[in-house]
Amino acid sequence: MRPDRTGKVRVLAWCLGTLALLSACGNPGTSPSLTDSSGESLVVYSGRSEELVGALFTRFTEQTGIPVEVRYGDSAELAAQLVEEGDRTGAHVYFAQDAGALGAVAAAGLLAPLPSRVAQAIPADYRSQDGTWTGVTGRARVIVYDGDRVSQGEVPSSVFDLVDPKWRGQVAIAPTNASFQSSVTAMRATHGDQRTQDWLEGLVANDVQTFEKNGLILDAVDAGQVSLGLINHYYWFEKAKEVGIEGMRARIAFTEAGDPGSLVNVAGVGITAPAERNESAARLVTWLLTADVQQWFVENTSEYPLVPGVPASEGLEPIGELKGPDVALAQLADLPSTLEMLTRVGLL
Repeated sequence: MRPDRTGKVRVLAWCLGTLALLSACGNPGTSPSLTDSSGESLVVYSGRSEELVGALFTRFTEQTGIPVEVRYGDSAELAAQLVEEGDRTGAHVYFAQDAGALGAVAAAGLLAPLPSRVAQAIPADYRSQDGTWTGVTGRARVIVYDGDRVSQGEVPSSVFDLVDPKWRGQVAIAPTNASFQSSVTAMRATHGDQRTQDWLEGLVANDVQTFEKNGLILDAVDAGQVSLGLINHYYWFEKAKEVGIEGMRARIAFTEAGDPGSLVNVAGVGITAPAERNESAARLVTWLLTADVQQWFVENTSEYPLVPGVPASEGLEPIGELKGPDVALAQLADLPSTLEMLTRVGLL
């Protein structure tokens, strides 16, 4: 049955479905150390991995003296947890991998208005219109390809071309990943549900290879296991820093202007409704948008900084020049129907 279209009911239905889908990984449950927090620690639910941002939270504590207690998990899983907990949550801050999860939690009324100095710190395209969440860094979707087997001219100019029989068994996706789910939501918003479902079914029929994470897709392409994959741009740049471009088979390409394959999304943050007056929560969110921390992301994750004046990594196309689909980040909040569709076609 299709979820009700009213905000809170729709998100609750999505979260129930998400929890069921994640049952194989273990129900996140309620952690006493988080929900019964004394207030001395700042509690963060982070859809960003510890590998990526653990050092950042340590740095925040070192600079401010505020201890941070982090629950790491999938962005959708943590969004579901927040909805399940409601006003009883011990989380003060929600740090999500994508705008869709943030928008879904905001639609449930579970995010507080951000301080005005934070809500307008970055361009309007990368934050919510109602001021409940803001992007922290930007990321672009790209096609990663095996440069030893596929020439640049052979790389599909649209993700819709990935269902061509010539790529049978040679395309990799991460259907449980929030970034992939948001790109599907963007496709639904720009090309409609029927064409999107046809594309997903075409991938399945074409023996698409599924992985849990973007990084695993990159590794598979780089090892010659598959020819093409859909990932976020920064995974490639980070690996290139580690091993050198000359040591990689993998290369990346943007799809044609307007194609959902080049969606520009954000990792973003919001303060939970119960923590609206929590000074430590406001301080963390404000800190994430300082030039120093934005530069940390550039140097350590190769993501796009969103605060004006902070330069991006060398070699990255300017974020303003990326021509992804014509979709507002607010439209990515419709994750419930996307998860239903991915389940229906057998990818979840």
